[in-house]
Amino acid sequence: MTMSEVLSEVRAQAERGIILNNQESNQPIESFQDKHIEQSSERALSREVLGVVEAAALAAGRLMGTGEKDDADAAAVTAMRRTMSAIPVNGTIVIGEGERDEAPMLYIGEKVGQCLPGQPEVDIAVDPLEGTNLVAHGLPGAVATLALAPKGGLFHAPDTYMEKLVVGPDAKGKVDINAPVKYNLSILAMSLQRDIQDLTIVILDRPRHEQLIREVREAGARIKLISDGDLMPAVSAALIGSGIHAVMGAGGAPEAVLTAAAVKCLGGEIQARLRWRNESEKKRASAMGIDLSEEKVYHTDDLAPANEIVFAACGITTGDTLKGVNYFGNGARTHSLIMAYQSGLVRFVDTIHLNRERGGRVKL
Repeated sequence: MTMSEVLSEVRAQAERGIILNNQESNQPIESFQDKHIEQSSERALSREVLGVVEAAALAAGRLMGTGEKDDADAAAVTAMRRTMSAIPVNGTIVIGEGERDEAPMLYIGEKVGQCLPGQPEVDIAVDPLEGTNLVAHGLPGAVATLALAPKGGLFHAPDTYMEKLVVGPDAKGKVDINAPVKYNLSILAMSLQRDIQDLTIVILDRPRHEQLIREVREAGARIKLISDGDLMPAVSAALIGSGIHAVMGAGGAPEAVLTAAAVKCLGGEIQARLRWRNESEKKRASAMGIDLSEEKVYHTDDLAPANEIVFAACGITTGDTLKGVNYFGNGARTHSLIMAYQSGLVRFVDTIHLNRERGGRVKL
């Protein structure tokens, strides 16, 4: 397939809504250009990925407040997987819903996309419903999210925890996860040209964070405790003017990869260290060839090393950055964020999805 044929295929199918596919972390990182896809088509792929997260959000949003977190998650997974099938790529899920024997779809290693000869091979990280409890109880901040990169471009994170430190562009390269909390807050404050007491730090509200919370308070910074979902607060920390200046504390390692993809697009930084919960996690990670040391620091480019990355998130319940799904008589409205690293694309998308069978009309 020639370059012009591939470009024509991607652009044409982007108008219909499509998605992505596959690779192995021990292989050299390829690029979309190796498969004859240029920056303009990275943007085309970003539009297709947008349709995937929108579909997941629209499905999960219907179950907001029902108390049925498993049903909401299943709805998001099913909608995301179905929409992915049309994307013109050879995709592999590297961050997903678990191992093959643990999940019916979007499991680690699953092949997704059209998977036709000549189509680009990509790694895909997904969280169809980041914040299952948030949706189940009608709480803010739930999203559907996805990141993709050329083969080898995303870290295959084990299912465990990582201690994380996420900051925006101004503090990138200046903070150090190994340093005391007060030191990092001082550096962050100086980078942002403000006092420590002007900072707002997001931390998951967990018993394991009691010491961290105490140290942040003693340093004088403000804290925003969240019940679930540290991904979008991390995105907010990399957005100037969001009112969130850093994310600290331990959360899911798979989410750290999605966070890295997002903050890399925004010029921010994540630093993370593995935090094992049991020996079973270590054994599985060792089989994956992962360094078991808890002292090793993973930086943004360790978690998302690719130079071509597409990240997308669609709000399910309204949070700090994205509005939730709004349903009305003849359709629904979604609010999404789509980014492409190499293209420098950062786009907030407000979409109305009309039900033509009900005579859809658009109202501002």
